[in-house]
Amino acid sequence: MYDKRFFPVSAEEMALRGWDWYDFLIVNGDAYVDHPSFGSVVIARVLEAEGFRVGYLSQPDWHSADAFRAMGRPRLGVMISAGNLDSMVAHYTAAKKRRRQDAYSPGNRPGLRPDRATLVYANRVREAFGPIPLIIGGLEASLRRFAHYDYWSDKVRRSLLFDCRADLLVYGMGEAASREIALRLKAGEPVSALTDIRGTSFSAKSADECAFPWVDVPSFEDVAADKTAYARANKVEYEEHDPIRGRAILQRHGDRILVTNPPQMPLTTQELDRVAELPYVRDYHPMYRDQGGVPAIEEVRFSVTHNRGCIGGCNFCALAFHQGRMMTCRSIESVEREVTLLTKHPLFKGYIHDVGGPTANLRRPVCKKQLREGMCAHRVCLAPKPCPNLIADESEYLALLRRLRRIPGVKKIFVRSGIRYDYMLCDKKDDFFRELVKYHISGQLKVAPEHCIDSVLDYMGKSHIDVYERFQQKYQALNRSAGKEQYLVPYLMSSHPGSRLEDAIALAEYLNRTHRLPEQVQDFYPVPGCLSTCMYYTGIDPRTMKPVFVERDPHGKALQRALLQYRAPENWKLVKEALVKAGREDLIGFEERCLIRPYPPKHREEPKKRDRRDAEPSGRGGRQSRRSREKPGQTGKKRSDLNPNRNKKKK
Repeated sequence: MYDKRFFPVSAEEMALRGWDWYDFLIVNGDAYVDHPSFGSVVIARVLEAEGFRVGYLSQPDWHSADAFRAMGRPRLGVMISAGNLDSMVAHYTAAKKRRRQDAYSPGNRPGLRPDRATLVYANRVREAFGPIPLIIGGLEASLRRFAHYDYWSDKVRRSLLFDCRADLLVYGMGEAASREIALRLKAGEPVSALTDIRGTSFSAKSADECAFPWVDVPSFEDVAADKTAYARANKVEYEEHDPIRGRAILQRHGDRILVTNPPQMPLTTQELDRVAELPYVRDYHPMYRDQGGVPAIEEVRFSVTHNRGCIGGCNFCALAFHQGRMMTCRSIESVEREVTLLTKHPLFKGYIHDVGGPTANLRRPVCKKQLREGMCAHRVCLAPKPCPNLIADESEYLALLRRLRRIPGVKKIFVRSGIRYDYMLCDKKDDFFRELVKYHISGQLKVAPEHCIDSVLDYMGKSHIDVYERFQQKYQALNRSAGKEQYLVPYLMSSHPGSRLEDAIALAEYLNRTHRLPEQVQDFYPVPGCLSTCMYYTGIDPRTMKPVFVERDPHGKALQRALLQYRAPENWKLVKEALVKAGREDLIGFEERCLIRPYPPKHREEPKKRDRRDAEPSGRGGRQSRRSREKPGQTGKKRSDLNPNRNKKKK
């Protein structure tokens, strides 16, 4: 089972390498998949490239410290990550129900990492090794670096740095910070002296220990007691999250001060190339073969990440608070080398599943000002309307895709990451749009309009619905001209702060009017640190400090969610309750505009003459299985957001 290409995961594997000591122990809440899509592995490879010996401990038994001692005491320190997701998000749905599967664990088995994994692992490390440099990082630590609202306990918690008793917290994309920490520890500096590293947080006795210009925010005690203070703090935390103009942020926790240094500068193209081309095995560790493997590898095995960051800055998304809003990218040559390498993989069938990232069609900073002054503090680039200074140019991404299509052995290059359709419409040239439709869609394109009510979209930080409609019309026109039948899969969200019951009904009416049957609907999930989570907890929009309606009642949230899938038989009762509660009984009946019938589905008194939309063979609204409606060559396509032209053909 031993494969020397992987990091050692046990004392036995260390011995097979001839190691009797090592520098860093990396503890990770995910199964060990040696692929550049797994953050802890990237950090391990970066350290290895600097000459450090790294031991890798994945999903250890956290019930005692024995598993943490098994490889011996590391010479320089321990680095901990909960994994690619916040451990609470990985374990629980938005309804706080336990998930039945975990794609980041062998065989999809849930429960192989603890709740609040970073905290639990840190406690065991302290128990195992006592005073040793302890660095926490990853998405969980990044989003919880300040005092934050925790949805699962429904209270404000301290910075994770204090709960873990960690020496340093690394936030954002941690390659540069982790490398600097490792090199300085190797040089003999005590961990207590590492207070001037960008992209890190540490505990201080006084503000004099901060090495950067700083601004303070209300203390943990204040934000826990006063929701207005929480909103003020969250606003500053977002505004200062910029590598060029951002200042350090100080937040008192009792008799200590949390010092969060400004973010690291994004990696340059050359640095990103170097990180992406480290010797990843691109597979899960052999120890998982008898356990069914690790499902998460299948989505990324033949996918390529070409960029970082997202200018969108959606208020419910963790990207802005983690990777940041400044775009950086790899070189075309580096991506070309990676795809060429993938073509030699024994499982490769000729298909690159994705060439993307947080947002697929962005590669560079989108205005000249960003390079000099950083991202704007009080507005985003695309919403509610595109900034006049926006430079929309997808030519470089198009050039990348063209180069990849010419690589021998590649049959098809798909784009499955999110597409910023509002950015696409700003590009006066439609060359990319045309070639996207012609070459790079696997039958359906995922986009995220999220809602149709402009006021709700403003709270989300999204473009208005008329932008999506213009994109949809152009998409349909390009498909017709290319002779293709390809669909849009819209992501929609229910119960976001600002969305009232009448807004959810208006969205259901919009879906009915436009003949949409979404299968992918997400209830708003208050992820730590996000602006939308601040709205959910405080009832205040931190950008304006004005009140915002929030649906917190679980039943009220269920009503909004059911309305988005109003034709599902199991939702009939909830949809009727919602319509009656809102005084919209006019939407219960047999007219085309009605959302539901007056009787439950399959009611014994149902009239023989039924509306065509309820007929079993119907192309929209019927209960016929998806597979039975697919045409040859369309296997796997969803009925979500079907092209209206398809319905016209059936009439």
